[in-house]
Amino acid sequence: MADTKREIERKYESDESGLPDLTGVAGVKTVIDKGVASLDAVYYDTADERLAAASITLRRRTGGSDAGWHLKLPVEPGVRDEIREPLSDTVPRALAGLVRSRAREAELVPVVRLRSDRDVRHLVDAQGTLLAEVSVDAVHAERLTEGGGTAQWTEMEVELADDGDPAFLDKVEKRLRKAGVRPSSSASKLARALSETAPKKKQRKTPPAPEEPRTAGDHVLVYIRAQRDAILELDPAVRQDAHDSVHRMRIATRRLRSAFRSYGKVLDRTVTDPIGEELKWLASELGVDRDREVMTERLTSVLAELPRTLVSGPIRTRMRTWAGARRGGSRRRLTGVLDSKRYLALLDTLDALVAEPPLLPDAAGGPAKVIGKAVRKDLGKVSALVEQALATAEPGTDRDVALHEARKKAKRTRYAAEAATPALGDSARTLAKSMKSLTSLLGDHQDSVMVRLTLRELSAVAHAAGESSFTYGVLYGREEQRAAGVEAALPEVWKGIVAEASV
Repeated sequence: MADTKREIERKYESDESGLPDLTGVAGVKTVIDKGVASLDAVYYDTADERLAAASITLRRRTGGSDAGWHLKLPVEPGVRDEIREPLSDTVPRALAGLVRSRAREAELVPVVRLRSDRDVRHLVDAQGTLLAEVSVDAVHAERLTEGGGTAQWTEMEVELADDGDPAFLDKVEKRLRKAGVRPSSSASKLARALSETAPKKKQRKTPPAPEEPRTAGDHVLVYIRAQRDAILELDPAVRQDAHDSVHRMRIATRRLRSAFRSYGKVLDRTVTDPIGEELKWLASELGVDRDREVMTERLTSVLAELPRTLVSGPIRTRMRTWAGARRGGSRRRLTGVLDSKRYLALLDTLDALVAEPPLLPDAAGGPAKVIGKAVRKDLGKVSALVEQALATAEPGTDRDVALHEARKKAKRTRYAAEAATPALGDSARTLAKSMKSLTSLLGDHQDSVMVRLTLRELSAVAHAAGESSFTYGVLYGREEQRAAGVEAALPEVWKGIVAEASV
């Protein structure tokens, strides 16, 4: 398995005068000279530099203490996750998979070679604990593609020690600034190398700052683009089974589908509906294990609430067996989905949609009018479903279905209000918050419905095996009470939402 390291660092412009004296930095007792290392790194990308455009770097490096393949994925400015694999002649399969959502079917080829003489210092405290590594790098860059040139520069890096306090970097920077050192204008060595070694006719230019959205179409596209970007950015995390990544990607697919439906007067649904179906497929694949995880958490929680005197039979073992029934090979299955031609084609389609959106005439209209109307329409649908559920005389399947449909529409309205917030301001923000609360309440009800179905299933299996089904019945009754509590609270909650709604 690949080794992953969280890298927190800052880069600075430097002349050849060397490293300033850092012994005066608060907390630093000693500056240890670790000598000079010669590093040789070849960076890989697609021919059109898709990884670089996403601030992703993939390199094969020799020399120094960490020779091997390194993939760096951005987390936030100044923070990256570095994933390492041992040296080999070709791009490791694991790393190629982690950039597949960017590279798609394109080949990863060498684009730049960086050779650096790195002069390293360790900043340590009075106990000898490493606080940060500071290096001065004399860099020689060579473009490996046709028509490329070379470049040379010197820069400085300050990398925080593992588990260090990021605030320490502020102290180091204060000292560096006093010595005349300034933050680098380039985010990485690769970014600078690509810029300075590109053929003259292909010199990389800083993209213009995005214009403020003015029309209804502008606002909707900002939201669409953000969800497309979220899917791309979460892809590596899902492949690594990172916490909550599957759930977050699934939400991005739902937000896209909701936006397509809510803003059907802005984007042509003859184009977006087929894309929505593919997003529904992806959400379904992502949800195979997620739904069971949610149900497992709920079952574990309700069982833990029971007094020991009400627990009979091997119910915990039965629940663990049920929970793990589909986990085997689930990560491998999901990776297969993300490697599939169908998924990669969906990503291509989303890129094309963002590049050439199928705008309708209303897209040119004022956001307050067009977007406000769409949100009010969604809210009206939620209202009708909630009123239908409240009007259902008796608890049961009809009310459960009505509340579930109201929940789905409330979620769609929440996402529509989120997209509308930059245009409509506080009214949309308040509605989004109200719909989130309603969705959470109705979600508890739907979870109760699903838990009861699962308890009936488990009870039948336990009974067939000659085990006691008493505890399943107790849990079932408690879940009925939970659902009844939601139904009792709903009228007052809904009354408050209606009073606040003003979009």
